[in-house]
Amino acid sequence: MKIAVVCANGKAGKLIVKEAVSRGHEVTAIVRGENQTDAQNVLIKDLFDLTAEDLHGFDVVIDAFGAWTPESLPQHSTSLKHLCDALSGSSARLIVVGGAGSLYVNPEHTLRVMDGDDFPAEFKPLAAAQGKALEELRERSDVRWTFISPAGDFQAEGKRTGAYILAGEELRLNDAGESVISYADYAIAMVDEAERTDDAHIQQRISVVRR
Repeated sequence: MKIAVVCANGKAGKLIVKEAVSRGHEVTAIVRGENQTDAQNVLIKDLFDLTAEDLHGFDVVIDAFGAWTPESLPQHSTSLKHLCDALSGSSARLIVVGGAGSLYVNPEHTLRVMDGDDFPAEFKPLAAAQGKALEELRERSDVRWTFISPAGDFQAEGKRTGAYILAGEELRLNDAGESVISYADYAIAMVDEAERTDDAHIQQRISVVRR
């Protein structure tokens, strides 16, 4: 399988590349500067400069874009729109590294994690930006997208356990009552999803938590 990882030099991107390469996939890291990943191929180009031609021929495009500063948060929406426009009508899958703040906490899907009184105020702008990007993505019927939310406690330096629970739109706790997953286990889930041969999660948001 031919996989492109956009913004591959980030913490999540590097581990996704590593996981995909370890399984024998042909991976292209799309980065703005010097490649820091295990990818066999490299395209040095800014996300916003990518064209349909750049992304042609890939089976899966993984969007590992991240932004955290107030001035860059709107790019969660604009970067995703740019990728969707480039992939419009393509058979390639677009799998997006999402956030947990937009997960629902009730069956009616009217309350989100970020709406809770105990949600840290410093993370609300990021959660809101990622949630907005997801809502805009839901309007795209011309792209074979899947948005994967991690658990609430997304641990960059967490261990690779190899075990996770696949869930849906609602925040899922494991048997220990935790909402936690490491970047390494998230990378496993991401590549598992890339390898799916059915359309079960096309144009859907799913989520993962450590088993």
